[in-house]
Amino acid sequence: MKHINRFAILLKRLLIFIVPLVLIFFLYITFLPDIWRRTNLIVAIALVWFVTAYLALPRIHRLLSRFYVPSNFIGRARTSDGLLADPTNLAVIGGKRELIAAMEAAGWLQADPLTLPHIWHSIRANVLRRSYPTAPVSTFILFGKPQELAFQMEVDNTTHKRHHVRFWRTPRNWYLPGGYKVDWLGAATYDDAIRFSLFTMQFTHKIDANVDKERDFLINSLHETKRLKKQKRIDHFFNAYSTRNGDGYHYITDGSMVIAELKDK
Repeated sequence: MKHINRFAILLKRLLIFIVPLVLIFFLYITFLPDIWRRTNLIVAIALVWFVTAYLALPRIHRLLSRFYVPSNFIGRARTSDGLLADPTNLAVIGGKRELIAAMEAAGWLQADPLTLPHIWHSIRANVLRRSYPTAPVSTFILFGKPQELAFQMEVDNTTHKRHHVRFWRTPRNWYLPGGYKVDWLGAATYDDAIRFSLFTMQFTHKIDANVDKERDFLINSLHETKRLKKQKRIDHFFNAYSTRNGDGYHYITDGSMVIAELKDK
């Protein structure tokens, strides 16, 4: 039975990762040269870019990151492609209802789900520089699952700039290093522009490098609602470090963790 299960897992991985890559490679060598000859150069380059950035590279990252990105908690979320993303720099003690109420009282809006209509609405808002206060955010992974909640604050009536945070519910009987029991972990960053990422070859939000400033902004906004029972700042929770997120954008952090405990009502 174990051998059958292992074979099923291997087959699933082949279907999800290897087969699409083979098909993409087949597309490259079979159709793209013909398209290149029969169409203008701009169309050919655009097609090569789209296939590479949105079909080939994400699958390559998902495959390879299974080997070089640790699955245990290291204080960072992962992109849906498996790359290390933003730091989890705050924690919350409290129920889902209390968290939503506190965030909304502080002026944060829940992000729309990442569905095709909302993605299309977001693309139009980004291109036309229009307001979309509840635009969806990309999916990040922590504890092997996507964020359960995401909130944002639009800046200057444009989706190019926004405060935003993702929250994941912690597993049962799970503790932060040092024995701290919390209900939610959050990753708060500030999007200050939309740029073309040389790392992923996609158009993505560029985050402000000072992620600690955004964490403190969120905690202060909660404090002003009078819904915080108490908060605790743990200095040197992680080593201070400087790195890049999954889109290749640089950020720095002092390694502190802030735990916010919400009032019951």
